[in-house]
Amino acid sequence: MSDNVSEEQRLGSLGYKQELSRVLSKFASFSVAFTYLSPMVGIYSLFALGAGSGGPRYIWLMVIPVVGMFFVAQVFGELGSSYPVSGALYQYSKFTVNRRYGWWVGWFYLIALLVTIAAVDTGVVPYICALSNEWFSTTLDPSNHMTILMMTIALLLIQTVLNITGAKVMGRVASFGSYVEFFGTFGIAVILAAAGFHHGFGFLFSTEGAQNLATNSLGVDFHGNWWMGAALVAVLAHAFIFYGFESAGDVAEETVGASAQVPKAMKNALLIGAVTSFILVAALLLATPSDPAGYKQATSLSGGVPFILEHNIHSKPLRDLLLLAVCFAFFSCGSSIQGASARLLFSYARDGAMPGGRFVARVSRRFHTPINAVLLGAIVPVLFTLMVNINPSHDLHFGFITYPANVSALTSLVSFGVSGIYLAFLLTVIGAFIGRMRGWKPSGSYTLGKRGMLITVVAMIYLLAMFVNLVIPTGLSSPRGALFNLDWITLLVMAGITAVGLVFFLMARTSMAEVEKTGPVKEWM
Repeated sequence: MSDNVSEEQRLGSLGYKQELSRVLSKFASFSVAFTYLSPMVGIYSLFALGAGSGGPRYIWLMVIPVVGMFFVAQVFGELGSSYPVSGALYQYSKFTVNRRYGWWVGWFYLIALLVTIAAVDTGVVPYICALSNEWFSTTLDPSNHMTILMMTIALLLIQTVLNITGAKVMGRVASFGSYVEFFGTFGIAVILAAAGFHHGFGFLFSTEGAQNLATNSLGVDFHGNWWMGAALVAVLAHAFIFYGFESAGDVAEETVGASAQVPKAMKNALLIGAVTSFILVAALLLATPSDPAGYKQATSLSGGVPFILEHNIHSKPLRDLLLLAVCFAFFSCGSSIQGASARLLFSYARDGAMPGGRFVARVSRRFHTPINAVLLGAIVPVLFTLMVNINPSHDLHFGFITYPANVSALTSLVSFGVSGIYLAFLLTVIGAFIGRMRGWKPSGSYTLGKRGMLITVVAMIYLLAMFVNLVIPTGLSSPRGALFNLDWITLLVMAGITAVGLVFFLMARTSMAEVEKTGPVKEWM
């Protein structure tokens, strides 16, 4: 029996029929997960946060999220093997607990995905502007709201067209993106090493005074505490990178041999992402200038990776090539996330779990892709991007909560992106724990055996600890409040998303009940 026939039968036993094209190879499945995780995008975006708040020693904090997420990946792998269905976390939680619990897991995960698309596609704007201004003598301003909006729309348009034309195209974009990631991590490390590092290996164990206000590159004060101060913030620069591997489960219905391949793709994306991230971060740290002023600039928000590359690489064509690689890494990352979010929307709609489900669940006869779900996965991020225009010029006070001046609504929404992912992960693992307590038995080709409960508990503890570290309000003047969660704002956004979710949940209850009786929405005829 072929892998495809076996997987179609497995899908049928779960209540669904094969509508999407099962064309993603092992490498394509891995690439979707790896380009979403995207070491390049994460490090280019977060190096200054990590090195600036924790100093060179922050690199070793990478072990914490990698090990923690490895336990999570094993739990997800077992669930993905048992339930190789589009929608991943939503479906896992639906089967281990119930439909309503699964709905809420999927809701937080979906909003976090859509927010992340907006964050990634707006995040690449400065790099595109730099290339355009250099190559074509334009005068694009990456901080201009209209520039951000127009470029984001253009990127989403291209990503949407590619995602609509088939899973095979999505896989090819992701596969090429993986090669770009390898070049942008290993390649840059080799280039920086060839140019000559400015520090010895022992430098990676130093803090460079990051725990003290006078010598902290970001101007925040940990009052001399590194382990119980700087480290708690610096570790977030790694925590923001090591997820996305679960997207291999989102495209399970389009993956050949999904029951066996999805767990492998998840673990490989995480572990290879860890190796490439460590090598790139180490190279960047060793390439920081040796003088105090140069080091401070390299590890500040105004310097970061671009400053380090410009300081060490004097060949303009080579710098432009690296900049081009960065742009494609962002593009392929956004494309993979949009593909994952579209499959989650399709999975929701097919179950009647959202208003207008029959429309969103339609599958193209020509491309065998959920076209309307892909379109919705582009429209919502555009709406989120419009929030960059909401940018108060003075502090706004709501009781004990202060919304800081000059922080756009998009920035505050993006602060939910990572915490929303961790919340969805945590709820999914809790669902697996509940399932095990009720006697749930995994039915896929990948199982954790007797270690399952222990691995699930460890994963749950890690996710809870990191989630608290992400969202705990410590004041706008504190390093965490100033650099990431804006004190109570992330929790406030989460409460708002919960309230909106309640409205959608109540609207969808009737159609969910109908689907429970009649089965999933039928294919578009």
